[in-house]
Amino acid sequence: MTTPATQNASPNAPGGGQAGASQLVTEQGTTTIADTVVQKIAGLAASEIAGVYALGGGAARAFGALRERIPGASASAAQGVSVEVGERQTAVDLELVVEYGVSIVDLARAARRNVILAIERMTGLEVVEVNIAVNDVHLPDEEADTEGGQTTRLQ
Repeated sequence: MTTPATQNASPNAPGGGQAGASQLVTEQGTTTIADTVVQKIAGLAASEIAGVYALGGGAARAFGALRERIPGASASAAQGVSVEVGERQTAVDLELVVEYGVSIVDLARAARRNVILAIERMTGLEVVEVNIAVNDVHLPDEEADTEGGQTTRLQ
């Protein structure tokens, strides 16, 4: 879904627009931003935060792991991210897996701030909320188990 903003820009505020107004509709034309663009920006911004191990729930991560095995395919930056994009505003829902030992409260605060800044800077949309669901905690020994395939008790 692509949605244009409906307010016209005005030269009164810094950047050429009214304070609080979207600059996606101007006298020169309209800019539309697809939901997938906002999803990818949010996903990349969240994954930049130290302590975020992965985005998405178990099923989404399993599907992503299968996708990565296909030659030429890559993991989706929008995995674990859903958005609603309106004319001037957007709302974001994130599903995260965090590293063990990280303060989830601090991580959520940092992820929320980074997502808001990235979306507002890149799109001009006002982010009204970023909801974060922590679905799992990644344990350090889980990676060793999955990398080697099966683990054995014998050495």
